[in-house]
Amino acid sequence: MDKFVIRKPRTQECPKKKDPREKIYKQATLESLKRVVVIEDIKRWKSMLELSVQTKENLIVALEELRKKIPSKEVLRSTKIGHTVNKMRKHPDQDVAVLAKAVYTEWRTFIKDHSNKPSIEVRSNSNTESLRKNAQKLLAEALQMEIGHPLVENIEREAFHLSSRLINMPYRRTVRALVFALKHKPEIRAQVQNGMLSPSTFVQSRKK
Repeated sequence: MDKFVIRKPRTQECPKKKDPREKIYKQATLESLKRVVVIEDIKRWKSMLELSVQTKENLIVALEELRKKIPSKEVLRSTKIGHTVNKMRKHPDQDVAVLAKAVYTEWRTFIKDHSNKPSIEVRSNSNTESLRKNAQKLLAEALQMEIGHPLVENIEREAFHLSSRLINMPYRRTVRALVFALKHKPEIRAQVQNGMLSPSTFVQSRKK
């Protein structure tokens, strides 16, 4: 017996309406959790706050990011981020001062009530830190500043952040491009030094 396939016209199904009361769940990453602290991020935000020529927008961004985390007492002590945030409470800009006070108060309250609960800390290994120190040295020479200057640290940390916190080829290329621009283009070096060109914008423009 022959077999026949009967094709029926497709009927368009009406899309189901979403129930506004239905909860939408998002998968949380490890780093998104408040008690998981990436030390490099804490130090990066700290360097942003301590840069004297930093813009208000970047100060707000750094404080908002810090507000998402609850560092342990050990992290506060080792990075001195608590001291930096505390100083920001006296910032002349009211928005920055109020936000800094909120962050500081939340940290202090949590640690007081949960002093026995450790946080999860993520740190770079010694080899990575050694390579980054060398990059900071090259940037300091190009900027004609000391290696420990906040501006030098800020630029290197931005480059490291944009390279997914990895010492990879993009990181090396970006550092070389930054050093070249600072060494051979005096007008760019001057803009970076006086704050007309922010570290984040400068690094982003030279990202490889």
